[in-house]
Amino acid sequence: METRKVIIIGSGPAGHTAALYAARADLKPLVIEGHEPGGQLTTTTDVENFPGFPEGVMGPDLMVNFKKQAERFGTEYLSTMVTKVDFSKRPFHIVCENGKEFLAETAIISTGASAKYLGLPNEMSLIGKGVSACATCDGFFFRNQIVHVVGGGDTAIEEATFLAKFASKVYMVHRRDEFRASKAMQTRAFDNEKIEIIWDTEVIEILADDNGVNAIKVKNNKTGEVSERKTDGLFMGIGHTPNTKFLAGQIDLDDHGFIKTAGKHPDTNVHGVFACGDVQDSYYRQAISAAGSGCEAAIRAERFLSEA
Repeated sequence: METRKVIIIGSGPAGHTAALYAARADLKPLVIEGHEPGGQLTTTTDVENFPGFPEGVMGPDLMVNFKKQAERFGTEYLSTMVTKVDFSKRPFHIVCENGKEFLAETAIISTGASAKYLGLPNEMSLIGKGVSACATCDGFFFRNQIVHVVGGGDTAIEEATFLAKFASKVYMVHRRDEFRASKAMQTRAFDNEKIEIIWDTEVIEILADDNGVNAIKVKNNKTGEVSERKTDGLFMGIGHTPNTKFLAGQIDLDDHGFIKTAGKHPDTNVHGVFACGDVQDSYYRQAISAAGSGCEAAIRAERFLSEA
């Protein structure tokens, strides 16, 4: 069984950046890309908040360039996903979906977190065309427009509050008659004159034309009434699911399934295993912060190997 100095599980900004730094340190990293090579940015269109691109850049193009840069310095990529790991002893045992198995002296986990969606038929095809799960990423594009946010927790209110800086009106669609969010967050929503709450209501259909989303159909859960609401954008504020199922108790996770790391460092509770990107970050969830944490994870892996 082949042994590698560094195996990076997952790609995206964090994984690619970790690979770049590890490769430049002559660690010859292997990146096991996962089912969504490049991560969530591959499903977005214009990215205007990543430094170095004054005119913006398409998400898929940005990820292609990340990968090319890492490959230039000797990173190897494998198009499969990890299904099982054994972190009980070093070298760590890593099993892939395609049947390949590896041993790793260090492992960097950068499998990200998947945004939760409603499961509506045309939902995924409209991502980047009016449907979004990231107000920080896409809010700027909805200046002086009407948007709707789905959800009733802290995430939804954070999204709505941010969008209110740009949109002319923000409607929050919540299936219950009260929020699950903290009292402080609720106050923030209630006090914002641009935010209006649509209680006891669910989105049942997204309507669109060639230009993207233009309306939604909603159903009132108490009366059963179905109505149509015009909107320029629909934002999902129902949370994220960290992609950590494959770890199966091998590493410490928080109550929401995100990997626990040591304070400001990417170290996990297993020596030699590091985590970066959204899989350990439920707060920022930005490409630039993910890339920065990938750099940190690679530097920590390099120093761990030199001290081992």
